[in-house]
Amino acid sequence: MEPTTSGTAADVVTGASVGAAFTGAPPEPGRHRGRLGRVRWWNYLLLGGAAFLCLFPLYWMFIVASTDSATATQMPPEIVPGGNFFHLAGLVFDTVPFLQSILNSLFVATSIGVGHAVLCALAGFAFAKLRFRGNNTLFLIVVLTMTVPTQLAVIPQYMIVSWLGWVDTLQALVVPGLASAFGIFWMRQHISSTVSDELMQAARIDGASTWQIFWRIAFPIVRPAAFVLGLFGFVSAWNDFLWPFIVLKSPERFTVQIAIKALQNERTIDLGLAMSGSFLATLPLLVLFVLVGRRMVAGILDGAFKG
Repeated sequence: MEPTTSGTAADVVTGASVGAAFTGAPPEPGRHRGRLGRVRWWNYLLLGGAAFLCLFPLYWMFIVASTDSATATQMPPEIVPGGNFFHLAGLVFDTVPFLQSILNSLFVATSIGVGHAVLCALAGFAFAKLRFRGNNTLFLIVVLTMTVPTQLAVIPQYMIVSWLGWVDTLQALVVPGLASAFGIFWMRQHISSTVSDELMQAARIDGASTWQIFWRIAFPIVRPAAFVLGLFGFVSAWNDFLWPFIVLKSPERFTVQIAIKALQNERTIDLGLAMSGSFLATLPLLVLFVLVGRRMVAGILDGAFKG
């Protein structure tokens, strides 16, 4: 007698599919390939459009910086860079102490970036893991300060700086920006979700102090988030214009944004000269993002999928 089989071909296919699901076998080749191909095509199209919108202003700035002011209003617009960039760049360095301004901005932005990374992490650790009277109240006050516009603090902040004798000095830019309410909030939330209480208790049993727990255990864990926060602080300090414009008086202490403002005359604006200075001021940020872009993205995504 021939062996009998039970079930239909559909049952056999269903059983094979269930078996593949439990054994982890790859799906059949070619399945959903068309749908994935369409998704990838749209993804590339959207990413290409977003990249064009982000890069075109920088390219247009270089076009104006390499030609003259008339290019900015020319119709039809010029789309090919000219050969006048190095001449205008030389005028930028001759008109204002631009190199010194870049060094000043580098010092201020680096100091604020490091301060953001360390001090905001330290304050966030205190709010997240230390138990003291008024913890939640103080943290609520810190969060509420984010609702106050920055411009409202200019006058009292200037009065304090003037009382300390820091007007027309770089520390007047560095000290007020060493920490921020947003940075403290960010690090507090990140430390609460990544640093476990059991780990801290084990460190205390081993005789570690509170500072040692923060510096040797908590801070290395949240270092990616602190790095991204410091990078945000660096970029914000580099692009800041209002507060340096109020505090700084001497050209040798100008930051790069104030130096660009000094390139303009009282009545006229040489767009080619201004765009050359703006492009030169943007280059350090571009180099920075090329060097640390991958690490920045990893720091932003770190902990994003943790419950």
